[in-house]
Formats: sequence, structure tokens, C-alpha cells
Amino acid sequence: MRPDPATRLPVTPNAYRRSEHLRALWPWLPLWTAAALLAIFAHGPMPLFSTRTLAVAWEMWNGGHWLVPHVNGAPYSEKAPLLFWMIHAGWFAFGVSDVWPRVLEVIFGGAQLVLVAAIARRLFPERPWVASATPWMLLSLSYAFLFGLQIMYDVLLAVWALAALLCLVPTARRAEPRWLLFGLCIGFGLLTKGPVMLLHVMFPWLLGPLWSDWANRHRARWYGRGLLGVLLGAGMLLAWALPAGFSGGEAYRQRLFFTQTAARVVDGVAPAADLQSHARPVWWYLLALPVLLFPLSAWPRAVAALAMLRRPLPAGIRFALCWLLPAFVTFSLISGKQLYYPLPELGGGCLLLAGAIALLREQHPRLAASGWLGTWPLALGGMLLAVFLFVLPTLVADHRLHGEWFDEVVGYSRYFAIVFALLGALLLLRGRGEMRRLAVAGLVGTLAFNTLFTLTAWPRYDLTPSTELLAAVEAEQRPIGYVGAYDVQFHFAARLTRPITEIRGEAAIAAFAQAHPDGVIVTHPGKLTAADRRYALLVQPFRSSWIVIWSAPVLADLQAGRQPPEPTAPTRIYPAPLRP
Repeated sequence: MRPDPATRLPVTPNAYRRSEHLRALWPWLPLWTAAALLAIFAHGPMPLFSTRTLAVAWEMWNGGHWLVPHVNGAPYSEKAPLLFWMIHAGWFAFGVSDVWPRVLEVIFGGAQLVLVAAIARRLFPERPWVASATPWMLLSLSYAFLFGLQIMYDVLLAVWALAALLCLVPTARRAEPRWLLFGLCIGFGLLTKGPVMLLHVMFPWLLGPLWSDWANRHRARWYGRGLLGVLLGAGMLLAWALPAGFSGGEAYRQRLFFTQTAARVVDGVAPAADLQSHARPVWWYLLALPVLLFPLSAWPRAVAALAMLRRPLPAGIRFALCWLLPAFVTFSLISGKQLYYPLPELGGGCLLLAGAIALLREQHPRLAASGWLGTWPLALGGMLLAVFLFVLPTLVADHRLHGEWFDEVVGYSRYFAIVFALLGALLLLRGRGEMRRLAVAGLVGTLAFNTLFTLTAWPRYDLTPSTELLAAVEAEQRPIGYVGAYDVQFHFAARLTRPITEIRGEAAIAAFAQAHPDGVIVTHPGKLTAADRRYALLVQPFRSSWIVIWSAPVLADLQAGRQPPEPTAPTRIYPAPLRP
């Protein structure tokens, strides 16, 4: 029996708004989550991005170093501890594994989509299409999706940056920012990756009067309370950094408070030998923009909309420009550069493009509907890729193409040719829903590439054979050495509890073998020799080179020109490529 409508409970405005917001997440959030889970669990954690983060988390966990991150037995100054603490929280609940850290990354990626949609909704209240389109555009970005599969700090940093900016933008009921939340988000970002967090959020605050009417009318309050929020965030960082600096020792304190940041900002600051500064020229990010924004960078309608922006600009466009332009210039001037450093700004780029397309649709409806500005270049690219993958087995069989990648892909290429042909056909469709078709094609195409990588190239990145041998060596309490710079790629998977000794030079190999006759040494040669195949304990491919594990005395004998005794067991050789 149906209830009398008169007896039904009234729907409150708050409940209605919550239901509207939940409906707004459909279907892009479930679609992205399913694709991300499929991709991130298709293969193991990637060396060297994910394995380094897991190694630091493992050493903190195993050694009880809750305050100071550690890597290979030494304090690790390059990152703040928040991501490691979040990993530890899951390990307390579920046990130590790489599953929880990967689920965390998926959660972070989904949170970015929700936050950028919320920012767009507040900045473009009169243009709801922008709030609908922005998360679709962000999930289409190939680089952001693939990097989001890495267990890295920048994905979490992007969450805090977007959350801090969300605190600045007005709502329908409140024009003044939520300064306390702004400061807390800054603090959490600082605890994720240090002072670089400020570069992602400072410019929209400093340039607030250019995009916010409230900031323009209440400048003293805007800057005064904003400064208090920044100081709150800085206080949160110092609440960890000061005791950590005294606990980690003088060398760690020097690197934490000066060297590791200065070496990235100014070229020529002499860092420690193992500091990753990634110095690149000032124009490097300009060339990287098409890669970072693909496939949107190959969508003529988005490019045309951006080129046709004219004053007066709405507040949402001004906000995006106040965020993106000074951040781009600043990151270009900083010496250290990586593709993933401006990851938080990708959400801002999608916000800008969505707002520009909305203006194009309003001001130039005929141009906005033009087929020449559609997704046909991407469709053509997909079709050409499909044709290439389909004929690839014939080209390889006729010896017209050579190379490891071609040889590995031929067994699967025609299956994936069908996928990219279908995506190309999808992008050729005309009419409503063009942006969503582009987003779906971008997401599915990127997922397809990740799957193809898993089926073909992943065995060259899978260090399972080496980590299993090193775990057995660790269980026997035998020391391990590594020739060259060790990137802690074995530590988590092998659950190593002692540092691996870095060995540099033939004299150091001999000294290690003399001090540890039961030890093993890992080498990383570009090519194999007959001695590698004959005397080593294990040989496996790694990327475009090899991992070779030796008994320390055997390697020392070979380095000294002596003939080592014949091994009691044959070398375990894992050929390239390894088939899954």
C-alpha cells in the first residue's frame, strides 16, 4: 500500500542539494574509478617511482621511524611524511602490502575530479555545463591518468592544492573564503611535499582582487586572514620539521631546511650526490604542454575557444588565468623540472578550457557547432594507429621493422587495432555529446595503452625474480651490495630490513668481497657477457638493460682477472621478453 502523499516527510533543501551533488558525480566518477582500478592492479608497482615510495614507507614502518622518513638506512630529506603516514594507517588496519597504497592513489585521483567539479560549480554558477564538463576533461588526460597509477606524492599534493583553492572561491551563501580550512589544506600540502605546495595556491590568493569581487572590496581582510591561513599551514609543517630536524641529525637538518629545496629552485646549488634536482631549460614546460594536455591539446574546438577569449572575462576565467599563468612562469624559471610537478595545474587547465568553450558556445554558436573544430584529428590519429597495429605483424615478419618493442607487440597488436579503430569511429560522430565522447575515448585509449604495456613490456620492469632471491639472502642474514647508485627498488618487495651497501669501483668490490665472503652483489650492466651467463646467480632484464646478481667472491675474482670456481648450480636466466 502506497503512503499518503500528505504523510510523506518533506525534502529539506540540504538533503536536496546533497542528492543533486551525488547525481552530478554520475557517470564520470564510477567510470574513472573502474578504469583506474583496472589499470593500477594490471601489474605491480612501477620501478622506480612507486618502489621508492613503498621502500621509504616500509623502512619507517619496520624501523619505527614515525617522525623521520628513512631510505636504505639513512634519513630521507626529500619528502615530508604525510603520504607515508596515510600508508601506515592502512597497514595498521589491513596489514603490510602494496594493495592499500594503490587504492589510496585511486582515492586521491577521484578526489581531484570531485574537487575540480566543485570549483567549477562555484565559479560558473550561471553556466552549469562548465561544472559538468571540467571533470570529464580532466579524466580524459592521458598523462594525468598514467601518472596517477604511480604511488607518488604529487597526486595527494594535487588534492590539497585543489581543496585549498576551493576554500577561496565563493559559494551561493558565503562570499568570504573559509580561511581556517584554507590554512589547514596548505598545511597538509606542505606535509605532503614541502614548500612547493605554496606555488600551487599562492597566486590565486595574491591576485584575488582581479577575480573576486569580495577580495576587491575587502582587501585588508582578504590578505590579512589569508596570511594567517598561510602561517597556520607553515606552523603545521614546522611542528613536524623542527623535531624531525633535531632527531635526524645535522646532515639531515641541512638538507631538509635548505639543500633539497634550493637545489631544485636555483641551478648551480651543489646538492648531495644522490639529490634529484632534474635541472632543465626554461622553455622545457612549453614543449611539454601538448603532452600534459593530450588529448585536449589535439581538439581544435578547445584551442579555438582559448584563442577567442576576449575581455571582459567572467570571474571563473579570471581565476583560472590568475592561477595558471604565474604558476607556469614560475615553474619554468625554477631549475628543477619534471612532467608531474605541475600536476595540480592540470585541473586548472581543464577549468579554463571548459569555461572558454562555454563562452564560445554563447558568443559564437555557429563556430561552436562547426564540424571543422570537432574531434576529427584525434579520430584520424586513432584510425592511423589502428592500421599500423594491424599491419605490424606483417611488417615484422617481412623484416621491415626491427626492435624489441615491435617484436613484443606483434602477438597482441591486431586485437588492439580493433580497439583504436572503434575509438576513432566514436570520435567521428557528430552532434551533441562531443566532449563526453572525447573524454571516454581518451580514457579508454589510455587504458588500452596501459594494458598493452602490461602484456608486452611489463616483464622488463618486473623485478620479482631478483627480489625473491634477495629476500632469501636477507633471510640468511647475508649482506647485499649494489654497484652504483641504489634506487631502493628491491627494499619493499623483498622486505629488506638492512641497508644495501653502495659499491663504487673495482677496489670497493674487492673490499666488499673480502669483508663479506658470503655476501652477494647486484650489478646493472647495459649488455650481458658470457661470464654473466656462466657465473652469476641470476640474470634478468630490466628496462633496456639487465640486473645481474653475483656471489661477491666470484665477481671480485672476475674483476681481478682470476678464474672463479665453477658454480654448483647453473645461472638462473630470465630471458627477455618474459611472457606473462
